[in-house]
Amino acid sequence: MSAYHLPGDPPVPLILRRSARAKRISLRISALDGRVTLTLPARLPAREALDFAAEKEGWIRDHLARHPTTVAVGIGSTLPVEGHRRQVVAGTKRGVQLGPQVLSVGGNSPARSLERFLKELARDRLAAASDHYAAQVGRSYQKLSLRDTRSRWGSCSSAGTLMYSWRLILAPPQILTYVAAHEVAHLVEMNHSADFWAVVTRLYGDSSGPRRWLREEGGALHRFRFDL
Repeated sequence: MSAYHLPGDPPVPLILRRSARAKRISLRISALDGRVTLTLPARLPAREALDFAAEKEGWIRDHLARHPTTVAVGIGSTLPVEGHRRQVVAGTKRGVQLGPQVLSVGGNSPARSLERFLKELARDRLAAASDHYAAQVGRSYQKLSLRDTRSRWGSCSSAGTLMYSWRLILAPPQILTYVAAHEVAHLVEMNHSADFWAVVTRLYGDSSGPRRWLREEGGALHRFRFDL
């Protein structure tokens, strides 16, 4: 996988992905983070894919204009933690200090330090919520893992492994706890039947608000980039 750019103001990052199955060039813009991916046949010159993107420049820029702006996380940026927006400031101590209004970050790699801190905080919060709900249903899970998933906020395997997106720590606390209740409910019902939703309601209560928030606001959590 290689990275290129569509020239202009501003330049648009392009990801070229080769596929042995592709018969022609295809273009996709992620609804979650606005990444522009061109998939092309394995032996097609990259120049042809870039020319294809240039032909579609108007459509690409129009689509991105309606997409939440990507935020490169670093000193001076603003980042939500547990739903509260905090400004990232340079700290005098190594590591990350979480305050009511600011995130104080020391060291030479503030974005990476913040990402590690948020993942640790997400694990703590999700483990606590998962333990709480698992005790209520009288079931135990085998393992809890975190990923930066773009297609789902959580999952529960038949073996009892819970997986969550660590970006839930950016959302309000009630969103994180709803997702934990949802996945723990799968320890009882491995489906989305009426019985499953009855378990979710018993654990969490009315989940319509968090579900609506994830549909309408969840995608914006992916606009925060820690690798730029």
